[in-house]
Amino acid sequence: MRLVITLLIWMSAAFSTSPAGAQSDFYTPTTAEIAGGRPGTVIRTEILKGTPEGATAYRMLYRSVGLDGKPIAVSGVAIVPSGPVPPGGRPIVAWAHPTTGVQPQCGPSRAGDIFQSIQGLRAMIARGYIVAATDYPGLGAPGTHPYLVGESEGRSVIDSVRAARQLAGASAGRRFAVWGHSQGGHAALFTGILAKRLAPELNLVGVAAAAPATELGPLLADDIDTDGGRNLTAMTLWSWTRVYKAPLTKIIYEQAIPVVDVLAADCIESLPDILSRLRPTKALERKFLIDEDFAARQPWHSLLDRNSPGLVPRGIPVFLAQGTEDTLVRPQVTRNYADKLCAAGSAVRFEALQGVGHLPAAEDSAAAAVDWMEQRFNGAPPPNDCTQPK
Repeated sequence: MRLVITLLIWMSAAFSTSPAGAQSDFYTPTTAEIAGGRPGTVIRTEILKGTPEGATAYRMLYRSVGLDGKPIAVSGVAIVPSGPVPPGGRPIVAWAHPTTGVQPQCGPSRAGDIFQSIQGLRAMIARGYIVAATDYPGLGAPGTHPYLVGESEGRSVIDSVRAARQLAGASAGRRFAVWGHSQGGHAALFTGILAKRLAPELNLVGVAAAAPATELGPLLADDIDTDGGRNLTAMTLWSWTRVYKAPLTKIIYEQAIPVVDVLAADCIESLPDILSRLRPTKALERKFLIDEDFAARQPWHSLLDRNSPGLVPRGIPVFLAQGTEDTLVRPQVTRNYADKLCAAGSAVRFEALQGVGHLPAAEDSAAAAVDWMEQRFNGAPPPNDCTQPK
């Protein structure tokens, strides 16, 4: 129980317990508003309070594309620094957030103080970068959140960059980097994979990911005996049965389904959220999966494979940070992904965080990640650890 409390409190520490103050109708677009423009077109914005010094922040609702190819609305936040505009416009860093939940009320832009959750934010503002932080589809704006669905995450990240470029006074350029942790690391890698095809008008200079979810099958299988793993698996199954219509009853005990529904309804943002997850998490320990090898069965095997990120194109440098004591995303799995990138000819900077677990990985690697992104924006040759002994 103590481990569960510690884990969940850390996950929520970046978020304020105060209400966001956004009107619900801000997040609810009309059909005409959704259909009325290209992906990344802004539907509406409003100024956010509590912005770090030297910047202005906007809550925004913008257009994107769903997995069925139809237009959708996605919410997020853009933070625009003050100060002189460099030649070519301000660079943009797209921040991809870690797990906050799987329902609309769990969107980070709804939280009382999203600025605490964006690791490295003040350093990025000081360097003159615009920060675009998507909620992902179904978080914030209405809809079912496609949790750990790579194409959905990547599209929403890319379209958040497009939306930030439209803000009056932003003076944004075409260059951007993407930076994310855990689920956000998964999103960052998919952004790297999709960017050139989906947004040829933009220039992605680098992908930075801390403790990214890469091999989803092993991730779910290895962690099912932990509280964090049961939460992750429950949210994934809940989401994918709705997104992909994948059958649930053959792999989850009938009496566990209401417990999974309870966990899906709770966010990971405030102390009340955390406390409300403790009892259902404990219940899953007693009886959850009928088949713990479900990741090897269809359609789950194909879906897990489809949503495990492949290789980022060789011309895009990659920064990977991984805690050596991570028990959720296994260090060797991230190392294996780095090795695959190296074998394909990518330039990879690998930051091994000694003694660090899963949850602190973004905070502990943020300074190095921001410095690495600054070098990419400045056009410096990317560091490459691929030739170094492991």
